[in-house]
Amino acid sequence: MKQLKKRNKRNKENKKKLKKKLKKKEEKLSFAEKLPQLTDEGRNNLKNIYHSETKRVFLTFDDGPSRTVTPVVLDTLKSENIKATFFLLGSRVELDPDLVKREYDEGHYIASHGYSHVYSQIYATPQSVLDEYNKSVTAIRNAIGEQEYNPHLFRFPGGYWGGKYAEVKKQAEQILEQNDVLHIDWNALTSDAAGAKTTEQFIAELNKTVPKHNSIVVLMHDAGNKTATANALPTIIKYFRDQGFEFENFYSIIK
Repeated sequence: MKQLKKRNKRNKENKKKLKKKLKKKEEKLSFAEKLPQLTDEGRNNLKNIYHSETKRVFLTFDDGPSRTVTPVVLDTLKSENIKATFFLLGSRVELDPDLVKREYDEGHYIASHGYSHVYSQIYATPQSVLDEYNKSVTAIRNAIGEQEYNPHLFRFPGGYWGGKYAEVKKQAEQILEQNDVLHIDWNALTSDAAGAKTTEQFIAELNKTVPKHNSIVVLMHDAGNKTATANALPTIIKYFRDQGFEFENFYSIIK
């Protein structure tokens, strides 16, 4: 009888140890999945991001985080069970690291939009673009507590194409590529940074390009003055759902 009790106790202890081991393994896997790994497949995925047989949409937000807008955006995404992509400014990350941690913990893709968003600084030289990327990634790592994190993804402030700094951007693209950093613009936008201020205007802007594509990368902003974007987000989500789009973030691209 005593031996049986001892055996049962030992079995219980072994089960507990096994459970603990499995939990640690799951946590390790979950951690690894959240660390983007740039592969040839990922490069090819990004190259062909605007081509898809199925309808998919990537919701992307620039210029955050902000204390007033980002939490509202995150609440909506959580309630709708959607993972988005945030292109963060390093200077803003340092002000609100807890919001970045929340974005990361809730499964959103954290990418770089540089550090300052001051064009004369970021585009001073091609090298300064990479420097701003690195500075922003350092801020992101500190905020999320993962020193190995590297999004391998950048969005040029103002977009890649044209403008006063077109030549600098072109040269910077090569430097970024040499450092395993890809970049992405968008093929649809709400124009929330270009004069549109109401939900109706946002939808009208989306209607200009969305019907032409199966794969959509939408530009929006979650800076502190973009309350209208946060308020319109449920309607924007419904707009895409009603047209049969599936929601993805850049974890499905960079892998």
